[in-house]
Amino acid sequence: MKITLNNQDVYCYTNSRDIDSDKPSIVFIHGSGMDHTVWTLAARHFARHGNNVIAVDLPGHGRSTGAPLENIPAMADWLVGVLDALNIKSSAVVGHSLGSLIALEFSARHASRARALAMVGTIVPMPVSSAILDACKNNDHAAFDMLTQYGLSKRHQYGGNRSSGIWMIGSSLRLYERSQPGALYADMNACNEYQSGLERASDVECPTLMVLGSEDRLTPVRGTRPLQEAFKQPEVTVIPGAGHTLMMEAPNALLDALHQIL
Repeated sequence: MKITLNNQDVYCYTNSRDIDSDKPSIVFIHGSGMDHTVWTLAARHFARHGNNVIAVDLPGHGRSTGAPLENIPAMADWLVGVLDALNIKSSAVVGHSLGSLIALEFSARHASRARALAMVGTIVPMPVSSAILDACKNNDHAAFDMLTQYGLSKRHQYGGNRSSGIWMIGSSLRLYERSQPGALYADMNACNEYQSGLERASDVECPTLMVLGSEDRLTPVRGTRPLQEAFKQPEVTVIPGAGHTLMMEAPNALLDALHQIL
């Protein structure tokens, strides 16, 4: 589904279904340099379980046009505009990595619009190394290589995708390679500069879930304690053996975890 927002095209994957105002809605938000396709399995699953599903492409990503947005608050406000255009009053929001920060900001600043929050592969603050930022800024393929390497657990570097014939490293690299020049840098810089996340977490009123990979090297579990403590009563699920890219590495375990609040 394509809609128009601020004179730009916005692509929303809805499992080829129209939005039904009588059904609960779930918004899925992708991570840095990626697009809606990372959420296809989860979106299809929850659509079959009676929900409206909206997996968005952020501006300048996937099939959405326009320039990438430069900060997390702007992305959260953009999401409100998307929901307004779809006439959705309230929604659960699920975000991975960068998307988790957008979902957090959205849930805190627009509390009446958020019925549940799920943060996948997350940490707050979310610092990015200067080596990765510099490579992203220069559109250097090394950025794709580093994020792919660190985004998958060591075990999953050797395969094990639940979908037959799909290579995890290759599919991750391809997502980065087909991204618009400058998009990955804008995303990673937005993550690096977002400093109000713990304050925002304390403002969240809706049910909250954190889904973490025990082998995540980009947003390690040991660093999430401040965020866990900032939320009022979060559910926390740690998936054994999984790295940062939980949607690829542990899709079924992730779905099981998401069912806790969705």
